[in-house]
Amino acid sequence: MLRIGLTGGLASGKSFVGRALRDQGCSLIEADELGHQVMAKSAEAYAAILTEFGPDILNQDSEIDRRKLGAIVFENPDLLAKLNAIVHPAVRARSSRLTEAFSQQDPHGIIVYEAAILIETGSFREYNRLIVASCTEEQQVERAVLRDHLTREEVYHRLRRQMPLEEKVKYADYVIDTSGTKEHTLDQTRTVYASLRRLEQQS
Repeated sequence: MLRIGLTGGLASGKSFVGRALRDQGCSLIEADELGHQVMAKSAEAYAAILTEFGPDILNQDSEIDRRKLGAIVFENPDLLAKLNAIVHPAVRARSSRLTEAFSQQDPHGIIVYEAAILIETGSFREYNRLIVASCTEEQQVERAVLRDHLTREEVYHRLRRQMPLEEKVKYADYVIDTSGTKEHTLDQTRTVYASLRRLEQQS
């Protein structure tokens, strides 16, 4: 079994790459999706987040409004660290359970773990190989404005708190350039998948 890290920056195309790898036969674990799950009402991190940040972060259904919460923590590194200290252990626990389940289903499979801050946390070292999805900063801004309904100012503010993509690619075993067409990205992803499959067969 191979464990592959997949990372990038805000709106860099890493989720698209991850799902393309899943379509080709990899098992995919999405950290952001696990983050949604652990923050859901009555889930592992819900009560601790509510205690730390108060009821103003809730929507009318008493669910955590991630945009309200994000507006608070992205303005304050200390609060972001507190949120991460609550959420990350719960996400890692769920990821470990999924990894174990996938490995039992297919001992010769390829598990891809997609997360935004694998390099920043140092956890990229836990994986057999690292893939970085990369594009231009302007494309990140345009995509994030369209996808997340953020202002350009909000996007730039978040980007300034992330490691630049040109730095992330220095850590990569594979770089997938997502700045072109979707088909071009898919072509690169297929090439990477073929390489990973050969690597797994040799292990």
